[in-house]
Amino acid sequence: MSEKYKIQDSRQLYFVSFATVNWIDVFTRRLYNDLFVDGLRYCQQHKGLEVYAWCLMTNHAHLIISSEQDNLSAILRDLKRHTAKTLLQAIQENQQESRREWMLWMFRRAGQRNTHNEHYQFWQQNNHPIELYSNELRRQRLEYLHRNPVSAGFVDAPEDFQYSSARNYAGRPGLLDVLLIG
Repeated sequence: MSEKYKIQDSRQLYFVSFATVNWIDVFTRRLYNDLFVDGLRYCQQHKGLEVYAWCLMTNHAHLIISSEQDNLSAILRDLKRHTAKTLLQAIQENQQESRREWMLWMFRRAGQRNTHNEHYQFWQQNNHPIELYSNELRRQRLEYLHRNPVSAGFVDAPEDFQYSSARNYAGRPGLLDVLLIG
């Protein structure tokens, strides 16, 4: 992997994106979205994750994050591992999930093709971290992240999307506490 896409200094701000395998639209149900948010909140409270911005789309997440504990890669690994486990369990147990068998088959198939997994693979392996070394780059990525639901046609204004920090930036309460980028 290129040095360009590695976390060099966890104390710096990084824009990271990660998607479900095969871009499966998992996050179309509130239950699954809330489980992802719970995972982020846990990492904030117990692992030292500092969240500056976030947005959860139907099949991927964008974050602007850092950590003073100098282990951002490990935190991301744990977040993805934990959310994969809890989301797969929720899908398995959700009798009303019309796509349950198909999704589990897709995740099992991806897991069988990857020697790093025992059974299922939920997330794609890469995070594509980009260090936000300038105010201009921070502004660009923050705007891109918050405009994602608008570009997808989900809402007219970024702050109307519930699973995003755009609400925090608009002075409204969000689902997670975030550190605002000045």
